[in-house]
Amino acid sequence: MACSIVQFCSFQDLQSARDFLFPQLREETPGALRRDPSKTSTWEDDSWGAWEETEPQEPEEEGNTSKTQKNSWLQECVLSLSPTSDLMIIAREQKAAFLVPKWKHSDKGKEEMQFAVGWSGSVSAEEGEYVTSALCIPLASQKRSSTGRPDWTCIVVGFTSGYVRFYTESGVLLLAQLLNEDKVLQLKCRTYEIPRHPGVTEQNEELSILYPAAIVTIDGFSLFQSLRACRNQVAKAAASGNENIQPPPLAYKKWGLQDIDTIIDHASIGIMTLSPFDQMKTASNIGGFNAAIKNSPPAMSQYITVGSSPFTGFFYALEGSTQPLLSHVALAVASKLTSALFSAASGWLGWKSKHEEETVQKQKPKMEPATPLAVRFGLPDSRRHGESICLSPCNTLAAVTDDFGRVILLDVARGIAIRMWKGYRDAQVGWIQIVEDLHERVPEKGDFSPFGSTQGPSRVAQFLVIYAPRRGILEVWNTQQGPRVGAFNVGKHCRLLYPGYKIMGLNNVTSQSWQPQTYQICLVDPVSASVKAVNVPFHLALSDKKSERAKDLHLVKKLAALLRAKSPRLDSFETEIQELILDIKYPATKKQALESILASDRLSFSCLRNVTQTLMDTLKNQELESVDEGLLQFCASKLKLLHLYESVSQLNTLDFHSDTPFSDNDLAVLLRLDDKELLKLRTLLEKYRQENTKATVRFSEDADGVLPVKTFLEYLEYEKDALSIRKIGEEEYVALGSFFFWKCLHGESSTEDMCHTLESAGLSPQQLLSLLLSVWLSKEKDILDKPQSVCCLHTMLSLLSKMKVAIDETWDSQSVSPWWQQMRMACIQSENNGAALLSAHVGHSVAAQMSSSATDKKFSQMALDADAEALTDSWEALSLDTEYWKLLLRQLEDCLILQTLLHSKASPPAAKASSPQTEPLPRLSVKKLLEGGKGGIADSVAKWIFKQDLSPELLKCANKERDVENPDEPREDLLHLAYEQFPCSLELDVLHAHCCWEYVVQWNKDPEEARFLARSIEHLKHILNPHVQNGIALMMWNTFLVKRFSAATYLMDKVGKSPKDRLCRRDVGMSDTALTSFLGSCLDLLQTSLEADISRDEIQVPVLDTEDAWLSVEGPISIVELALEQRPIHYPLVEHHSILCSILYASMCFSLKSVKPLALFDSKGKNAFFKDLTSIQLLPSGEMDPNFISVRQQFLLKVVSAAVQAQHSKDKDPSAEAANPHWKVLNWPALAVDLAHHLQVSEDVVRRHYVGELYNHGADLLGEEAIFQVQDKEVLASQLLVLTGQRLAHALFHTQTKEGMELLARLPPTLCTWLKAMNPQDLQNTGVPIAATAKLVHKVMELLPEQHGQYTLALHLIDAVEAMATL
Repeated sequence: MACSIVQFCSFQDLQSARDFLFPQLREETPGALRRDPSKTSTWEDDSWGAWEETEPQEPEEEGNTSKTQKNSWLQECVLSLSPTSDLMIIAREQKAAFLVPKWKHSDKGKEEMQFAVGWSGSVSAEEGEYVTSALCIPLASQKRSSTGRPDWTCIVVGFTSGYVRFYTESGVLLLAQLLNEDKVLQLKCRTYEIPRHPGVTEQNEELSILYPAAIVTIDGFSLFQSLRACRNQVAKAAASGNENIQPPPLAYKKWGLQDIDTIIDHASIGIMTLSPFDQMKTASNIGGFNAAIKNSPPAMSQYITVGSSPFTGFFYALEGSTQPLLSHVALAVASKLTSALFSAASGWLGWKSKHEEETVQKQKPKMEPATPLAVRFGLPDSRRHGESICLSPCNTLAAVTDDFGRVILLDVARGIAIRMWKGYRDAQVGWIQIVEDLHERVPEKGDFSPFGSTQGPSRVAQFLVIYAPRRGILEVWNTQQGPRVGAFNVGKHCRLLYPGYKIMGLNNVTSQSWQPQTYQICLVDPVSASVKAVNVPFHLALSDKKSERAKDLHLVKKLAALLRAKSPRLDSFETEIQELILDIKYPATKKQALESILASDRLSFSCLRNVTQTLMDTLKNQELESVDEGLLQFCASKLKLLHLYESVSQLNTLDFHSDTPFSDNDLAVLLRLDDKELLKLRTLLEKYRQENTKATVRFSEDADGVLPVKTFLEYLEYEKDALSIRKIGEEEYVALGSFFFWKCLHGESSTEDMCHTLESAGLSPQQLLSLLLSVWLSKEKDILDKPQSVCCLHTMLSLLSKMKVAIDETWDSQSVSPWWQQMRMACIQSENNGAALLSAHVGHSVAAQMSSSATDKKFSQMALDADAEALTDSWEALSLDTEYWKLLLRQLEDCLILQTLLHSKASPPAAKASSPQTEPLPRLSVKKLLEGGKGGIADSVAKWIFKQDLSPELLKCANKERDVENPDEPREDLLHLAYEQFPCSLELDVLHAHCCWEYVVQWNKDPEEARFLARSIEHLKHILNPHVQNGIALMMWNTFLVKRFSAATYLMDKVGKSPKDRLCRRDVGMSDTALTSFLGSCLDLLQTSLEADISRDEIQVPVLDTEDAWLSVEGPISIVELALEQRPIHYPLVEHHSILCSILYASMCFSLKSVKPLALFDSKGKNAFFKDLTSIQLLPSGEMDPNFISVRQQFLLKVVSAAVQAQHSKDKDPSAEAANPHWKVLNWPALAVDLAHHLQVSEDVVRRHYVGELYNHGADLLGEEAIFQVQDKEVLASQLLVLTGQRLAHALFHTQTKEGMELLARLPPTLCTWLKAMNPQDLQNTGVPIAATAKLVHKVMELLPEQHGQYTLALHLIDAVEAMATL
């Protein structure tokens, strides 16, 4: 805990900035700057008397002048770094470079902050002016979300011409002020600080500008508002192109300093108020004996200057003696301002081009005269010339450097020098203020607080940092008269930066909202291209070279180094540790040292015990008054824990084995079970062990019940002479319990001795029971493999139950025992159901045994004969705890069966290649099932069914008795067992409802998995009760389907055809193939809803029962209960949606074009879509507009044509058919006829078109069957006659054989003319045999009446066909 200097950022390419500012050095230095980390070695002494020695020797001088010039270039620059480290300026003469931080990976692979050049260029606006001073001032954000944080950083630059210019981070000029015609010597800033004490005057923010004979102070609030306004106006001007920018005026004061020869630097102390005595003393010195004073001391602004004659001058300006001046925009709007009311005190350069700026700057603004301010007093030293002054953070001290190589410490309030350092020529100084951490404060002996707290407000310490560049050393001194507390060799070419301000624009409210990450002082090293910060711990302000506290901290560090030693010498290791801890004086530090020793994992147990025992003995031998009670109790408690650890370790290492044989009969007697119950328990546990594939958590350190002493001490603690377990995690809890009980549960350690040891150590029976159960329940795999552990658990539980405070003696059998309730709660919360069931059986057995023994005592006292005694032997006491045990056993048995099912693997016949990949099912516990609501059990099974992807038919088969033909089906057997165990919760309708919901939820997560939605509809169809079926369908529609369905409708109506894949993914969220399947599933759901609504009145609402063991379930309402709460659907509205869904499905299946689904409906029909299916909507009725009917008929005929073509086309593409198999699902012609009925289209037209399409594709046999459904056969015959003509025309005119031509010549002229008018290109199948065509002609003759106009034509066709058949 000594001083340190730490690098917090570096330069990415400092050479480029140097080459820009010093072009003459560019050729001298080829390559990049190399880093020399050896230059930053820390100066530190190990001995206590090192600070009294002489100063370290100066490093050797550089070898040549060129190298010195190359490294010392930073001394010639004006340098400033923002307090928030977000901007740095390096300027020389007329040029400047702005450096901004960036996070990048260093050579070692770690991320570090590096400064890179963000902007560089010339900042001078007048010829011959140079930069003399610069500041980087961060301005606070005014946003509500980031109040008090820095928003942006303003760069303030002073020039030899007297101008002060303000820039943004990107080099944009915001504002330029000419407040005095002399050159700017120094810029300094003061920001808001919260007063540490109520009596301290609150200081205002200000920017002070020093000229050779004047000081100008700009009000911070006015400057903050002006800069924000200028920045906003510049941004607007850049966006709009308007350059006429007018900044708001600045409020400033200008003081002319008198009675002083030369001024080099200054410090603005701020407003101060004199005490009455100082007021009278000052009045007497100025006004003499008869001077009068005011009742209240006046407030004054104090300024201190350094220079010559006097060496330091003190100035006091009375507040209110002069009014603030306002700087006006005199240059940019000179032609507009003619009023004499505005004094042209300053100039505005605006955001203009270079030519305009040169024109404007030729006109110098009028200067306001300075208010004279005479020096009140000073430190006269005619030979000494001051070079710089640096004010401390608390405004009470100031450090002054001079040309004699001295650093003088001034008391600002008294105006006197209180300390001087010599030998620091060209020194650079700064300050560090450290606030005490109250947690590190140790109360001194005899410190008593009447308010009950020994800690007051945090103390503040100030340290002076001096950098001597000629010696290359950086020193840290304790003020005011303290010693040097740190020194570092840093090189001769660095720059020490101390801004002395933080963020401008804060107040007493915003400064508390966020603590800014600002540095106080830093060192810029151009050789290593790095920026380093100085860290000083607070305790160095309290200590000197003989401080006991510092010595204690040194011993603690030495102890830590000793504990980290790689190869300690075992013979003297323990002795050295004892000597170190005994040499420490402070009790708190001694406790810290003992904690670090006990926390070491490299020390043996004997060493820890001996060191603690030695410290304990030493404390006991001291006088009682000088012994710290807290340290004594800490040592005693740790010693008790070490003794307990030793006792338990010895019991675990003893060679103890129980030779008592253990049989099934013994287990039955132990658990009070008959043979049938024991066989059932064994069978359940064996199935559970086989199916349970969860990996058990193993601890490497507790494999044999071993726990390191360090870990043991971390887990336990003594509080008020009672041993308790700390708040540790579940794994740590199991490790501690394994250390105590794992050997006992394996029969390898004495159970009685272990219980006695732990009880005598102070552990309560409740804590021991909790540890025992945590071990038992977490080691399920080992326990199931070793049934003998049940006997050990029984013995251990019996011993714990017989402890004094385990079971209250006043406990009544009709009330619940907290002891057994604790064990039952552990079993209820456990997810390891096999171990929980075994422990519940053991607990039930022990509880029954203790209850029977208590009852035996009562009856033995009351019994007068042997009959009463014989009665009590076979009688088991009935108590409330017994009933709770029986209920818990039934619940654990149910949970075990369910858990076995959920972790069972699918057998090969039922497993599918495309089974869904899901996360592992969660472990179950009785608590989870009790909190999961009435549908929790069915929901868990539904998740398992989804994971295994079982078909709904298989669920139905599993509910029946075992099939004789397939007796070896393990999963069905487990599922059948679950059905028997949960006849109400896993009733088929309930299970199908949960499966339906689970599948649709999974589909909603990934809509591309269309089979999930299809499987969900399958489960929906298997629900027998229409009330449940209707409710589930309605919930699915409203929750998951209607939104996507409406999006698909509007998309298809917009594009007028089946949309492409990209549009489907954009608007509906799924691919085009998934959308087709989705529409088919929606159609199935709507049809299922219609069917369920028809049978609602015939079947009653089901009554949902629950198993007796699960009547106390609580939690969310089940899916089935929600379904039963749904209102019945409005049948016509669902039918209306079903028609739309059929239209969409047909369009997607057959990729129909020029189809707008919503154009098939009138306004009433459109408005009714996508409304709540239970609401009554105004639907279309009566006669429909013929235009709508015509459009609908065209659509239906398209569907029929596309369906027949997809089924009978000769040119079917197998790949396309495989990619779009949806058309095979439905009988599309029949569906088209059904749609025609609902859409008021003639059904006979659709049927006739279907017949025609079948013959057109050559399916004559199907066409003959379809003819029977046509009503108007005469019209059909006319249509088929045309098709016959097309076939003959193709056969005669396209083949053009000799026989065909001869036949054509023999035909009647009327027939020839008619055949020539036919267009055979309309035929889809031209390869139909002539015999089929002849059969078709005869069919047409049958359908045509003799008086029909085309009957004669048909007769000629018969002759022609018969003639062609003979060819």
